[in-house]
Amino acid sequence: MSETSIYARRRSLLAEQMKNGVAVIPTAPERMRNRDAHYPFRFDSYFYYLCEFREPEAVLVVVAGEQPKSLLFCRDKHPEREVWEGFRYGAAAAKESFGFDEAYSITLLDEMMPGLLENQASLFCHLGSDSAWDARVVGWVNEVRNRARSGVTAPRDIMDVRALLDEMRVIKSTEEIAVMRRAAEISAGAHRRAMQAARPGRTEYEIEAELLHEFRRCGAQAPAYTPIVAAGAHACVLHYVENAGALVDGDLLLIDAGCELDGYASDITRTFPVNGKFSGPQKDVYQLVLAAQAAAMAEIRPGNTWDKPHEAAVGVLAQGFVDLGLLTGSVEQAIETEAYKKFYMHRTGHWLGLDVHDAGEYKRDGRWRELQPGMVLTVEPGCYIRAGDGVPAQFVDIGVRIEDDVVVTANGHEVLTRAAPKSINEIEALMRSRNE
Repeated sequence: MSETSIYARRRSLLAEQMKNGVAVIPTAPERMRNRDAHYPFRFDSYFYYLCEFREPEAVLVVVAGEQPKSLLFCRDKHPEREVWEGFRYGAAAAKESFGFDEAYSITLLDEMMPGLLENQASLFCHLGSDSAWDARVVGWVNEVRNRARSGVTAPRDIMDVRALLDEMRVIKSTEEIAVMRRAAEISAGAHRRAMQAARPGRTEYEIEAELLHEFRRCGAQAPAYTPIVAAGAHACVLHYVENAGALVDGDLLLIDAGCELDGYASDITRTFPVNGKFSGPQKDVYQLVLAAQAAAMAEIRPGNTWDKPHEAAVGVLAQGFVDLGLLTGSVEQAIETEAYKKFYMHRTGHWLGLDVHDAGEYKRDGRWRELQPGMVLTVEPGCYIRAGDGVPAQFVDIGVRIEDDVVVTANGHEVLTRAAPKSINEIEALMRSRNE
């Protein structure tokens, strides 16, 4: 990887925005699952965004100023450990392969950091995520302070580096969008597979297995989050992840699942009938949510503010709740009093990228920010109907959510997940093919 790589350019841009000082960004720590077993390691998103390095026990240091430079601290080459755990770059190979100005053994980090912080006006880091890391950073600063009589100064300001990186990450590059487009294609294929595999008598976990199989078969490294495979009343639990229930004839199945490819998330929700045919009430609710999503999509374009898609979806849903007899009174009252939240209690989307709920502010100076080309967001209205006073019996336990991944373009938007069937006709036609 050359110094002109996208990751080197990001490090340079970070240094420019810092103007002076030192940024210290660690990768994620390894976590024990139980006894001698770790959870699968997944790098920190901020760290990966700046260097693409995937090994644990690594720290990136960016020094700003007249002669900016980037340093990597990583694990040593260790032939014996590599027999057990696999390949390690080591400092020399990492420097060459990933385009760092300098690279050192991670064992030298505590020794070298106080020197790197001497006479620097600012320290950029992200305190508050890990208490052990916080104590380590404070220890470096205090060590520099203890050298005051030798004429050195410690950083006067400790700044949150995420404030700078969030704004960089919220606008995706062409390269990032290409990876996300492929992740969306893989996930859409997994949802098609799930629709064809679903039938009465099977279980939620069997369908989850179909999703995971398709993710891995197509090259994705992992699910981007724990899949939600929720049949019947389970679909009215927004973050249901037990995935242990049975698929019953006449129920809907809500699946919220997406893969992670080269660090980037996809996030799709589809809802469909277990038996392949929507009932009348199911069709009414489904068409309402689909119309709400279409209204939200129509508001996604450069210059529109973040809240416009949500407002459009709420307007359609509130009207539908009144029309279906779920709410009484006027649509205006349902919105003003937030009565609609009885059946729709979340917002219509979130940023998407290296994290499934990705970095980036939604407001600036108290105002919803404007959409810009390169932003990637989800659009996911829903309706969740539990039993309650005044709820028509035919709608009880119907839960519907429809979610797509969308990138803002110069002239509007592109739906990355359009290959996942969404209309009633598309879904029923695909599910009929199970028996062909």
